[in-house]
Amino acid sequence: MTLLKSLALAGAALASVAVAHAAPAPASFARCAACHNATKDAGPKIGPDLWGVYGRKAASAKFNYSAALKAQKITWNDAALDKWLTGPMQMVPGTMMSFPGLKDPAKRAEIIAYLKTLH
Repeated sequence: MTLLKSLALAGAALASVAVAHAAPAPASFARCAACHNATKDAGPKIGPDLWGVYGRKAASAKFNYSAALKAQKITWNDAALDKWLTGPMQMVPGTMMSFPGLKDPAKRAEIIAYLKTLH
């Protein structure tokens, strides 16, 4: 195998690893990580896996969601995630997510930006 071909294969392997790990999680995501995985193919923890959540329909991943969330017609975009992170129980009464909400808009924006990288 030529050196150039070896370098090309190594570069392709590194590129696929970078995609599978997304951006580093911001410090504000630590509270989320207590209950949610954010790594490709990691599966749910106490809460659903957040890999690929941005742009996904609510309650559509493999997880035992509440009937309240299943009944919603939400797509996880910037506005929906911001509202959810502000107060999940206010947005969807009856949700199982007991998180009280994050009042700091800058931290919510930071988490949303991070979630966008998880694909």
